Amino acid sequence: MDKVRLAIIGVGGMGSAHARMMVEVEEVQLKAVADIDPGVAKSVGERYGVAFFTDYRQCIDSGLADAVIVATPHPSHPEVAEYAFSKGLHVLTEKPMAINPVEADRMIEAAKRAGKVFAVMFQMRTERPYRIARKAIEQGVVGEIMRTELVSAWYRNQAYYDSAEWRATWAGEGGGVLVNQAPHLLDMFCWLAGLPAKVTASTRTRLHDIETEDEAFALLEYANGAHGYLYTTTNEAPGTQRIEIAGDRGKIVIQDGQVTIRRVEPPLREFTLSASDMWSGPKTEPVEIEVEDMPAGHAQVTRNFARAILYGEPLLSPGEEGIWCVELASGIILSSKRNKAVSLPVDRAEYDALLRELKASSQPKRRVLGQRVSDPNIVR
Repeated sequence: MDKVRLAIIGVGGMGSAHARMMVEVEEVQLKAVADIDPGVAKSVGERYGVAFFTDYRQCIDSGLADAVIVATPHPSHPEVAEYAFSKGLHVLTEKPMAINPVEADRMIEAAKRAGKVFAVMFQMRTERPYRIARKAIEQGVVGEIMRTELVSAWYRNQAYYDSAEWRATWAGEGGGVLVNQAPHLLDMFCWLAGLPAKVTASTRTRLHDIETEDEAFALLEYANGAHGYLYTTTNEAPGTQRIEIAGDRGKIVIQDGQVTIRRVEPPLREFTLSASDMWSGPKTEPVEIEVEDMPAGHAQVTRNFARAILYGEPLLSPGEEGIWCVELASGIILSSKRNKAVSLPVDRAEYDALLRELKASSQPKRRVLGQRVSDPNIVR
């Protein structure tokens, strides 16, 4: 095999952007697309000269593809992925991999049983500032983590939420900002600082006419005693994407695509207990970290996925790590709805029960605009 034959499941929104991106990835060949909307499936299939289907099972069963990109609404990711694994196909799924940790567990197990490559489309892992921060942490530049902060502020208008029946409903989406806009930054946060051990959180619907949350905030506790704060929303313009990680030996700040790293000399713990001058503080100095050049974006994750299939290349965003943002989002929702601190990983049965309650209370939307358009601001 010199190229991975690829099918895209769901091409009415983000999947159409992935189809456009295929020409950038020499290791893959687009062979088929599937979408529940016959017109969309036909239009995209004919545009790229590939087979098209309205049933993802028929697409997977066709034998045309070695692997699939799953770009359907996120509650259906597990169903499609598990079917693909059962038929011997590799899977690259859009974020979040699932809306429920139980389903994420099943996807990981299905991939292991099938012996197939499983990755999640977390393209921010290819971006230089985050790779620099990751390397700094791996090299011990910040030392033991003492405090973390994540602010992931976005803006979405009501027309966005009205664009589809499933958006921002418990039955159709399984959450709001935490499962749609925030997962990329939640993934980065966990990739750099690790998964917290406990969350105490609150969510609310502050601005939009939707069922699910458009704002969430949480206090975090880590196994080593570190604390953190997390805030995410779709109610702010301009947006802010900020991660701060403070350690005993230094600090990393990433904001809006820029990274700053400073080392503390000597380490805080040592200086604090040895200093004799009551107004003195440790010196800090900037740290420069070099990382290899790498193209950033969806195409690079897809290329890595294909190379993992073809040559065994290590995955940038393996499914086993894709579950981190699901754990964190689920813990925040569970803490808010049950008004208590929640330990991570979340109790599967308890969160399952909560989701069933929320879905049972879900109501059909009064207004649906019926728009399926990928974000024009996405950088591939």
